[in-house]
Amino acid sequence: MELNERIVIIGGGLSGLTLAYLLSKNKINATVLEASSRLGGRIQTIRGVLGTPLELGATWFSEMHPQLLALIDELGLKKYPQISKGISLFQTKSFEPPQRFFIPESESPSYRLVGGTQVLVDTLVQKLSTGTVFPNAKITAVRETEDRILLETVEGDTMEADKVVICTPPQLAVRHIKFSPQLPEELNTILPNVQTWMAGAVKFTLEYDRPFWRTAGYSGMLYSHAGIIMEMYDHTNFEENKFGFTGFLNSASATYPTEVRKDFVLRQLGELLGAPALEPVGYFDKVWTDEFVLADHQLIQRPHQYNGHPLLRESYMGGRLFFAATETASQFPGYMEGAVIAAQSVLIRL
Repeated sequence: MELNERIVIIGGGLSGLTLAYLLSKNKINATVLEASSRLGGRIQTIRGVLGTPLELGATWFSEMHPQLLALIDELGLKKYPQISKGISLFQTKSFEPPQRFFIPESESPSYRLVGGTQVLVDTLVQKLSTGTVFPNAKITAVRETEDRILLETVEGDTMEADKVVICTPPQLAVRHIKFSPQLPEELNTILPNVQTWMAGAVKFTLEYDRPFWRTAGYSGMLYSHAGIIMEMYDHTNFEENKFGFTGFLNSASATYPTEVRKDFVLRQLGELLGAPALEPVGYFDKVWTDEFVLADHQLIQRPHQYNGHPLLRESYMGGRLFFAATETASQFPGYMEGAVIAAQSVLIRL
């Protein structure tokens, strides 16, 4: 890697922004092109009606994720443990009372970021030089020339690069980008079937003006085989002055309108936690099937299908083209840890 090389990163999620940050530490200003109007990829923190940081995307990490933890520390961010203290519920059948259980205080808890996961994305962007990150920049073609790579945007504009790193989900990249010459047949066979982690998930959040479940002795943790909510957790902020829940709905709910999902969620929580659950300040959810996450229907036969496949960690087009989304990582593919590992791994090979 030479200091004057022009490096373009396609994708402004955690892996792409981490790679840009690592390059900047080596005095190299890479250009980050993000097709969406926002940065962060599968990290998305919104602010509730009362200002509560609410996660619609990636949320938790643990001591098993040392590369992510090191990055968080380096950026001066703070973590805090996910609450698990109190009565948790497991609902097996809608017509039976839920089972109650307690989870011991863990020596290795799950963590959340103070201020929301989005602070990780925002801090990485702040560390980069002005004018190096471009949202609304969708790449439609990657062409190899005699001594460089030529990129073409959806508007027909072109950009030259010495090296290109694709940090979008592989399945999405092969669907929306035309490669010339074509990528090797073996790789082309794999790319459309690489599972995009979180694709198809339905994440929901609820915001309340008081933690009624805590005062009643509940942890806010719920697992269910009976209602629209599959799993749910306390979503109180670090300062413990803003309150809510977050979790996942069953995949079939993706076909419902938001208001219908909200009605089912409140009905289920009202039956389990009582009348206060019926009065949230705000309800928000997201179906992770938009064009920036998923293209067509994924034919997935097993979890993390083709994630971390060796072919995803090779270089192409004469050593000028690389893949580095979290799904390419050799460890923890699909997780935030995997995104950091993917960025670190491709940095060594650039």
